[in-house]
Amino acid sequence: MKSWMFLLLKYALTFVAGFLTLSLINGNTVLEVLVLALAVAALNYGVGDLVVLPAYGNATASIADGLMAAILVYIISLIWPAITISAASLLIFGVLVAVAEYFLHNYLEVSEEVAP
Repeated sequence: MKSWMFLLLKYALTFVAGFLTLSLINGNTVLEVLVLALAVAALNYGVGDLVVLPAYGNATASIADGLMAAILVYIISLIWPAITISAASLLIFGVLVAVAEYFLHNYLEVSEEVAP
C-alpha cells in the first residue's frame, strides 16, 4: 500500500469514528464530520505518525492520537458554533480513534510500501 492509500485509510477510519459519534449521537451533518475528520487525520498523521510513533512506540502514539482527536474536535466546536458535541461523544470518539490508530500503526510498522 502506498503512502497516499494509507492516508486515505486513516481519513476513512477517522470519518467512520466521527460519524458513529459526532453525527449519530450529536446530530452533526455528514459534511461537518467530513471536515472534522480531515482536520483530525491531518493532525494525527503529522504529529502522531511522524513524531510520536517513531520516538515512543505504538501504544503511546495511539493514546496520543485519541487525545489529540478529542481535543481538536473540542477546539473546533468552540470556533464553529454549528458543531454540537457532548462529553460522551468526545470520549467515545477519542477511544475509537485510538483503537483504529493502534491497528494502523501496527500495519505502518510492518509495511515496507508505506514511507514514513
